[in-house]
Amino acid sequence: MAAMSGKTRTVGVALAALIVLQGFCALFFLSDLARDFMEMPDPEVTLLHFSLEVVANLALLAGAAVEAAFLAGLLRRQAHAERALSAASGALHDLMESYFADWGLTASEADVAAFTIKGFTIAEVAEMRGSAEATVKTHLNAIYRKAGVSGRSQLVSLLIEDLMRGALPGADGAAQKSGNAA
Repeated sequence: MAAMSGKTRTVGVALAALIVLQGFCALFFLSDLARDFMEMPDPEVTLLHFSLEVVANLALLAGAAVEAAFLAGLLRRQAHAERALSAASGALHDLMESYFADWGLTASEADVAAFTIKGFTIAEVAEMRGSAEATVKTHLNAIYRKAGVSGRSQLVSLLIEDLMRGALPGADGAAQKSGNAA
């Protein structure tokens, strides 16, 4: 559970604790049920009481089983989401690198483009790169010109649309990108 998000981890731990608590309660009630069965002083009263305890115990065990299944499903979905996010992150990086190479961006322009796509402001990019804002703006103008877009939103949209279509670098990705230009 170490790789889970905070909220998912909290829900998972709470469900696991509840399942364990229900298991202890079920054991307690099973021992009480066995003791009641051995001591049956008044068969009519004890049979009703015994039947209610059996039903309550079965409901408690069924609830624990359902919660365990829910927890297992939650953990599977979390693992799947983390794998998908990791794959998408890698695919976006690969797609960005492919585009940067196709556009003929310099190393500095590629750096600025990557920060821009990640959502950093011009001032933040300038600070991270240790350059002036005017230099970042010059790089951005060159990036937009080489990419054939008019601004940040179109640049990001271009990459995200190709990523969502499954365009990946390599032969298939290049074919899809060249098809986009037509």
